[in-house]
Amino acid sequence: MHIHSLIQTLISGKDRAYRAIGALAIGLGMLAGSATAQTASLDASLNEQVVMVPAASGTQNIELETTIFKPSGTGPFPLVIMNHGKALGNPRSQGRDRFVVISREFVKRGYAVVIPMRKGFSKSTGEYIDRGCDMTGHGLEQAEDLQSTLEYLRTQKWADKDRIVVAGQSYGGLTALAFGTKNFPGVKGLINFAGGLKMHGGDCRWQASLVKAFAEYGSRTALPSIWFYGQNDNHFGPDLAARMYEAYVQAGGHAKLVAYGAFKSDAHGMVGSRDGVKIWWPETEKFLQSLGMPTAPVVALSDDIKVPRTDFAAIDNIDAIPYLKERGREQYKVFLTKQAPRAFAVSPSGAWSWAEDGDDPVEQVLAACQKNSTEPCKLYAVDDYVVWTGEPLTTADTTAAKKPGTTSSLTGP
Repeated sequence: MHIHSLIQTLISGKDRAYRAIGALAIGLGMLAGSATAQTASLDASLNEQVVMVPAASGTQNIELETTIFKPSGTGPFPLVIMNHGKALGNPRSQGRDRFVVISREFVKRGYAVVIPMRKGFSKSTGEYIDRGCDMTGHGLEQAEDLQSTLEYLRTQKWADKDRIVVAGQSYGGLTALAFGTKNFPGVKGLINFAGGLKMHGGDCRWQASLVKAFAEYGSRTALPSIWFYGQNDNHFGPDLAARMYEAYVQAGGHAKLVAYGAFKSDAHGMVGSRDGVKIWWPETEKFLQSLGMPTAPVVALSDDIKVPRTDFAAIDNIDAIPYLKERGREQYKVFLTKQAPRAFAVSPSGAWSWAEDGDDPVEQVLAACQKNSTEPCKLYAVDDYVVWTGEPLTTADTTAAKKPGTTSSLTGP
């Protein structure tokens, strides 16, 4: 889930490349991770844990794979419920969404961030229900899982049941606004990051259906909301965003639209990028203050661990990179055109991988490379510098590179 991340992987030196767009927003949603994302190691600095939340789907009891980030201590902590998008293909193929960038910003201000994978997604049980061209139904269907999640949280002593914000990106943004119609106790406001659902193929007039859905939600929601849509959003452009906003407000909804300029190659994934914080946090801070929610930093989080740079070679010295064949060197040139945060990994097998943006390009690139190599993968470059030491790779490197859930086989999206 997860967000503008792009991975390229070459398998064992063969002339076949696997390309996975981590933020494959096809649809229905930009994710902070690829459809074949590896299981990420838990972030101890954010007290990350994964729980299976009990829920119901009709008469069936199900469980929702849910990520929780929270400060140290017993709480109770104000809550942010963050909702994920949807990529093309089988929802079960999507990895667990973490939204590390947004989670860090809230945890350091004393919030617990809860990210449920809705039914049929990732390791959540139950079946995803496709409402076709009925966008109103799509949002309301997904909102049922949010209610189950919040009912569970009301039983947890560390959760402040009276100070809750519900947020979401892409399909998750649509879900958050749909959930607003439930007027759930303790929910103070809604945050919509590029919310919507895009249909591909067929004769569905999905744009008109989205506008109708937002009007329906606005007519039934008393909660205030803030919306973020960028100029170069490849899914919901400025005109459509304005139509959805006007429909929502004219129907009686309370919302503020933050229409910002172009962001990197696609504003749809802005919230998943470290560079996006300066766009969404200032306006979100004012919104939270208007709700009486906390905004001052109260938790000291250390900066991201930096991988030490070396003097092995200049970042643009393509000939210096070990193990790569011609295809890999061509892709390193592509890597050099990408914006930080970014990372490039190599293996003695000839496998390689690069990643751009997203929750953690370093972890992502190592997992993607190792998945397709029986030899250990190691970082060659991070951001704008080389980190390769020139030392032979060892069994210890293999162990470090193989994150839980990685395999030696390749599966496409």
